[in-house]
Amino acid sequence: MVKADKGRVAEVAIASVSKQFRGGALALHNISMQVEQGEFVSLLGPSGCGKSTLLRLVSGLTQPTSGQITANGMMPASARALMSFIFQDATLLPWRTVEQNVGLGLELEHTAKSIRKEKVAKMLELVGLTHVATRFPRQLSGGMKMRVSIARALVSRPRILLLDEPFAALDEMSRDRMNEELLRLYREHCWTVLFVTHSVAEAVFLSKRIVILAAHPGRIAHTVPVELPWPRTAELRLTPAYEQEVSRISRLLRGVQAMQAEAMEGGAA
Repeated sequence: MVKADKGRVAEVAIASVSKQFRGGALALHNISMQVEQGEFVSLLGPSGCGKSTLLRLVSGLTQPTSGQITANGMMPASARALMSFIFQDATLLPWRTVEQNVGLGLELEHTAKSIRKEKVAKMLELVGLTHVATRFPRQLSGGMKMRVSIARALVSRPRILLLDEPFAALDEMSRDRMNEELLRLYREHCWTVLFVTHSVAEAVFLSKRIVILAAHPGRIAHTVPVELPWPRTAELRLTPAYEQEVSRISRLLRGVQAMQAEAMEGGAA
């Protein structure tokens, strides 16, 4: 297993990874980074910088053109049982109830029905959805659907959690509540987390570290520790320290976007 800085274990190690799609588009160029065990890292950057592509590479859903990725010391394809992927859309099966959706992965793993029922019940209690266990997705709010999606991802007890803008479609208040819920679960389970977002405020609230990507091709522009105390609570958003951190990261992101715009204008000229 790869060692991270200061002797800590790197749960996810990305070494000189590039991804070029058919047709010649270079999505990612020479990405190298590590995520330590139990670390929450957000990927932030403009559209087209390859955030979601990088997440898919880590998950093993697609392969790098060059370079190497390991998860818990294994190639991603061999580590899939240790990972759960939560997408932007809840992707629930409309003909299955909440509890049936949450238990889907366990069914596919041929987990005994009695054990499956017990695990699903515990997970629904954990995310506060016991009272809607027998409802169908069409009967749920957007926030509830995302909590079902999270419960489905967590019921298999992953070590590594990959989230691709899971709260982007929610209103601001619902998004804030889901951020707080996610951190509560994160503190209880100590996952290693890679989280993709377009929101600076969300990245600052959730993360121990933020990786800012530049686009065309996607590459790492900045790696920034978030200088805020733990545990994070809703009250943190009201503090000057939080506002200053959001401003600091926003300035870095705007700088990346400005350099990208200048480069595109220079290319056009």
